[in-house]
Amino acid sequence: MILQAVVTKYLPTNAYFYIDDTTKHGFLIDPGAQADKLEQIAAEKGFVIEKILLTHGHFDHIGAVSELQKAWGAEVCMHENGRAYAENPAWNLSIQTGQGIVLENVTYLPDESVITLKDNPEHKLQLLAVPGHTSDGCTYYSAKDGVAFVGDSVFYESYGRTDMPGGDEETLLSSVAQRIMTLPKETILLPGHDDRTSVEHECKMPWYEGRI
Repeated sequence: MILQAVVTKYLPTNAYFYIDDTTKHGFLIDPGAQADKLEQIAAEKGFVIEKILLTHGHFDHIGAVSELQKAWGAEVCMHENGRAYAENPAWNLSIQTGQGIVLENVTYLPDESVITLKDNPEHKLQLLAVPGHTSDGCTYYSAKDGVAFVGDSVFYESYGRTDMPGGDEETLLSSVAQRIMTLPKETILLPGHDDRTSVEHECKMPWYEGRI
C-alpha cells in the first residue's frame, strides 16, 4: 500500500507511507512537516513505521523527522552523503526559516543499499543515488510494486532545482538518466512535490530529450 500525505509548513511536500498490506508495518518517506498529522494517519490506519527514509536533506523533507523519531522509535535512514544536510542548517536550508533543524541518530547508507522490513523482508526498497539536486539525493525503488520515490530529482514534466548547496545541473541530469530513466518504462515516479509521473512519460519530455 502507498498512501500519499501532503504536509505543509512553508510549502506543500509529499510524504509517503509505503506499507506492507499483510503486516501493516512499513516505511515513511520524507516527513517534511506536520508530525501530528502523520502520527494521526498512522494511528487511524494501524500502521507501524519501522523506518523513516529521506530522499534528501532539505528542510521541507526532514522537518518532522525528529518528532516522529521520538514518537515511534523508528530508524532514520538517508544516503551516506546526507550528513552535511542532517547536521548543517545552512545546507538543509532551515536556517532561512529560523528553525535550524539538526537531525541526530541517522543511519547513513551507501548506494544500492536494500532496505527491508523486519516483519516481512520481501517488503523492501533499494536506495539508488541520484545526486544533483543535492549531493545526497537518492531514489527508493521497488521493483515488485513498480514505483520509485524520487524526491526532488524528477517532477511531472520537469526536474529539480540545482542552485542550492550541493546542487549541480549536469550531475542531476546525468544521474537521472542513469538511475531513474533506465528503470522499466512503466515505473511510476512519486516526487516530493506535485503530481506523480512515469519513466515512460518523462522520457518523452523536452527537458529530458533535449538535454541528455
